[in-house]
Amino acid sequence: MYKIKAKRLLAPSIYLMDVEAPRVAKSANPGQFVIVKMDEKGERIPLTICDYDKTAGTVTIVFQTVGCSTNKMSLLKEGDYFSDFVGPLGQPSEFIEEDIEALKQKKIMFVAGGVGAAPVYPQVKWLYEHGIAADAIVGCKSEDYLLLEKEMKLVTGNLYIATDDGSYGYKGLVTDLLKDLIEKEGKKYDVVVAIGPMIMMKFITQLTKQYGIKTIVSMNPVMVDGTGMCGGCRLTVGEETRFACVDGPEFDGHLVDFDEAMRRSTQYKSQEGRAEIERQEKVTGHVCNLGLGENNEWN
Repeated sequence: MYKIKAKRLLAPSIYLMDVEAPRVAKSANPGQFVIVKMDEKGERIPLTICDYDKTAGTVTIVFQTVGCSTNKMSLLKEGDYFSDFVGPLGQPSEFIEEDIEALKQKKIMFVAGGVGAAPVYPQVKWLYEHGIAADAIVGCKSEDYLLLEKEMKLVTGNLYIATDDGSYGYKGLVTDLLKDLIEKEGKKYDVVVAIGPMIMMKFITQLTKQYGIKTIVSMNPVMVDGTGMCGGCRLTVGEETRFACVDGPEFDGHLVDFDEAMRRSTQYKSQEGRAEIERQEKVTGHVCNLGLGENNEWN
């Protein structure tokens, strides 16, 4: 059993929880995720790790209520328990394996859309702790939906905010803000990391390709089972078939077939689509848990 040590509402329908999971916290790295279950019969829900404290033995998760399971999870209180809290899963950020001195020479920009701010934060924090102050753009619908601003300000070189309605920061999409920073302010970046809804990541990669900027994306929105057994997160990356949960969740954004990934994700939302997915999984030998991704809005 895994005790909820702290809980708070970050924005409408978006919650943060600190969960007591010492073994997970001890091994966690930025970019990885966990699978949580509320009880023995509950749905397996993959959630990217937002933060971890190896000393306190806690792992921080952030989730948005979009369906039955996440609505039920939002009712849990401090002192309640998760039945299962499995991780860390997936591959860590590739920055973890790079030479720190070489990494210090790079200009890095993170672009987070909506709940994507949660998995961006541990990567920016890890870089800061190693003497690297990356820039970050955080986009959301309005100021009410802005996540982790205070935390991000402490660990970024420059933090830029974009809101759809202009209620705070730049009025417009994160792609437009990134373009303005590059073209109007002369910012130069060696690497862009984009995490958020697939449509946002698609357009970020189209933009950065024009400038020849290496771009990493996190395909966590397509994860279902989280172990590679269901096949629901199957992707085409370049010429290869990859699985977001075991091979990723991060990939070279310029090689990801976003149109295929978005078509596949949309199929889960209709009865006909689910039937087609089931047919495909039987052909490949996988049986897919027909759950839905939880982070597929624009900002």
